[in-house]
Formats: sequence, C-alpha cells, structure tokens
Amino acid sequence: MPKIVAANWKMNLRRQSAVELAWALKSDGRKCWLFPAFPHLAPVHDALIGSELTLGAQDVSPDADGACTGDVSAEMLADTGCTLVLVGHSERRHGHGETAELLARKLKRALEAGLKPLYCVGETLEQRKAGKAQAVVKDHLSTLAGTEGIAAVAYEPVWAIGTGETATPGQAAEMHAFIREELKKLGLRLPILYGGSVKPENALELMSHPDVDGVLVGGASLELTSLRAIDDAAREIE
Repeated sequence: MPKIVAANWKMNLRRQSAVELAWALKSDGRKCWLFPAFPHLAPVHDALIGSELTLGAQDVSPDADGACTGDVSAEMLADTGCTLVLVGHSERRHGHGETAELLARKLKRALEAGLKPLYCVGETLEQRKAGKAQAVVKDHLSTLAGTEGIAAVAYEPVWAIGTGETATPGQAAEMHAFIREELKKLGLRLPILYGGSVKPENALELMSHPDVDGVLVGGASLELTSLRAIDDAAREIE
C-alpha cells in the first residue's frame, strides 16, 4: 500500500498562499491529503480540480444544520468538496476539552454526510511517563467501535506535537503495532499514520517501518520544499 502523506495546515496561511501551495502540489502530481483552514476550503478545492490530491477539513460540528453559531456542519463540508475530516486531533481534545462522547457524535455526523474521518489518538507526556500510553490510546480507539467508513487512524503523541520532539522510530512502530492489534479486535483494518514533529529529516526513517502507513504533517507541510521532500520519502518507500 502506498504511504499516505496528510498535511494539516492548522490555523496558518492566507487564501492566496494556500491556493498557491495547492497549485504547486497539483503541478507536481502529488497525491497528498490536504487539511486547510475552514475559510480556505472552497478556493483550495477549486485549485485541486483535476488532481489526485484529496481535500479534508480540520474539524466538524457534532450537530446537523441549525442554531449552532460558529460551527460548520458535515453537510457544509461535503458541499465545499471535502471528502475527509480530522476528528480527535490532540489540539481539539486538550485545547478545547473535547470528550469521547463529543468525538463519537462528530464521527457519526461526518459518516452520515459521507465524509471519511482521519481519527487521531495519542497520549500526553505525563501519561507516557506513568506507563499509561497504551491504555490511553486503547481508550481513544474504543470510540471507533461499530463504525465503518473511517479513512485512517493517526497516532500523534501529544508530547511530540509542535515541540521539536519526535517519537523514535522504535516508539512509533511499537505503538502502531499495538494500535493495529486493537483495531483488529474492533473488526477494523485501517491505515495508521504517525503525527508529531514530522520533518524531511525523519520522514523516511519513520515511514520505513511496515507498521507506519504514512505521516500526518503539521508545520513542515506549510512550505512546498519540505512537504515535497516528505512526500518524496513516501514515494521512495513505495
């Protein structure tokens, strides 16, 4: 299976720079998954027409259309051209206090609208030091019970996101193998991506392990040169 490179642009770029990056990736013949900010979804979608790049949103409302000021419904995302959506990213879990119950509702709404969630799991540094990393990840994965249509799972150790720290290839491979076994228990066979300070310097080593099916890239995805280098690493392994 080809390695997946997913680019989470977070709250970055402007419309012109987002479109220019999308155009450059299209011209390069890339096949990445792109997650721009909400205001940039429509123009980036238009820029991607005719390419093999896939558009996703960074979040989704747990509610259908209605009196939910500031939220964006799954149907709105699909109408904008999204086929993917991030659910459970650590910056939502910890920065916004999103609970398992809320994330289950988001998954349900996304799937009802025909979107494929990229579901994120991962432990904090305190949880890892306490020997609870696998228990935390197992608990996160339990939210997927009974679901169909998930695009992939992303393992993102919270302590390695935006910190410059990266899980060693051994740590990543160990957790990915654990996740794969837990998914089997749930009757799911899904790609498992690694996310956490992925850079051109470590992408090849991380993706070389057979249990790492790709990467979820944050800051390094904002520049064409670095994202291209990471995608080149993915292609090299293929």
